[in-house]
Amino acid sequence: MTFCMKTKPRQSQRLRKLKAFTLVETMMSITILAVVFGSSILCYIQSCRRAEWSGYSLAGQALCVRQMEQFRAAIWDTQSVPINDQTTNIPGTVITILELPITGTNAVWATNYATVTTLNVTNSSAVIKMLTVNTVWPWNGKTFTNTLVTYRAPDQ
Repeated sequence: MTFCMKTKPRQSQRLRKLKAFTLVETMMSITILAVVFGSSILCYIQSCRRAEWSGYSLAGQALCVRQMEQFRAAIWDTQSVPINDQTTNIPGTVITILELPITGTNAVWATNYATVTTLNVTNSSAVIKMLTVNTVWPWNGKTFTNTLVTYRAPDQ
């Protein structure tokens, strides 16, 4: 019996040595984990940036639409003398805050540039106006522009 007891500890020590990880295997597994978690974090950060840009772009588009609705609501009466065209009373440049969530002083300013261009149709006496609204807004050190263009005739 004593002979069997002495051999068992030696066998278990050999098995422990065979079951252990080497330093190279441990370093490779740590490297693989670092690459996986690093790429996951990078994807998360990039998706947050794109979501923020989408919010800014949507707020810029809302400013374009609001200015365009002011143009469309203006009266254009071609029967009055002189022709009553109130689209010229709408300001061409408006500096306003983007409609984003604001806490404290983190307001983002945007500029609306509105232009009205009169287009004469060659074969007709009809006058058509081209309404253009550009909203310029900053994000991440760059400047972006949303543009909205529509045409308007006197009977619309």
